[in-house]
Amino acid sequence: MSRNGARIPYQEAARELLRTSVLDAMRELLTERDWSKITLGDVAARAGVSRQTLYNEFGSRAGLAQSYALRLADDLVDHVKTAINGNVGDVRAAFREGLEGFFLDAAGDPLVRSLVAGEVKLDLLRLITLDAGPLLGHATERLSSAFQHSWVGASAAEADVIAHALTRIALSYIPTPPSAGRDAPSELSLLLSPYVEAILAARESED
Repeated sequence: MSRNGARIPYQEAARELLRTSVLDAMRELLTERDWSKITLGDVAARAGVSRQTLYNEFGSRAGLAQSYALRLADDLVDHVKTAINGNVGDVRAAFREGLEGFFLDAAGDPLVRSLVAGEVKLDLLRLITLDAGPLLGHATERLSSAFQHSWVGASAAEADVIAHALTRIALSYIPTPPSAGRDAPSELSLLLSPYVEAILAARESED
């Protein structure tokens, strides 16, 4: 099954399982040593696949890192979708809970911790700054769908605006996590909610 619950063909399911296994192996290795000390051969061995299989699927070490970063973007989307479904009619709670979950997971992710606490790694930093286009596009598309096909009922254009803004802001916190003295999820909820509340109010006035 895919992330949206639809049944997927066997070949695609097998590929998704392979990618999940490899990325899980990479995460395990990152809990043991720094990204700079991990090779594709290390990841292949831990995942139980050949180096050629790894090259065929990810292309390079940079491609593997980008796929891992894309999974972080998916984590953001999944947290927000779950929060939307769990807080029907309460925009502020949905934003707050979704972002809380994402920030908590990101803070514990070994690649993020390696980026924040370790030596400067320009290749990783570029993935979420200068080269963040794939992450932004991927997460924005999925989040836009969530805002359209839920109780929010935003139009495609409205959903794209809020999804893109939310993704950009949330990902910007990866290299610079929220400080201990600030409640970033609540603050961002206060900032972003009025846009969605205006969408809901406009729809109610039309009914």
